[in-house]
Amino acid sequence: MKVMLDIKDNKADFVMELLRSLSFVKAEPISPAKAQFFKEFKASVKEVVLAKQGKVKLQTAEELLNEL
Repeated sequence: MKVMLDIKDNKADFVMELLRSLSFVKAEPISPAKAQFFKEFKASVKEVVLAKQGKVKLQTAEELLNEL
């Protein structure tokens, strides 16, 4: 299982040390840009799921181009 944690900077070293001390956990930090990408990607997937369920209406490609 993969888990992404949001840890305050002043506690990050402690938490990383704790996680690395557990033999069954592989912990590696990711960049803020990569964390932002994952957050946005997750939101996009959620929006697609809602669209498939008919709960939201997505823009067509034509509507998107007209905004530009």
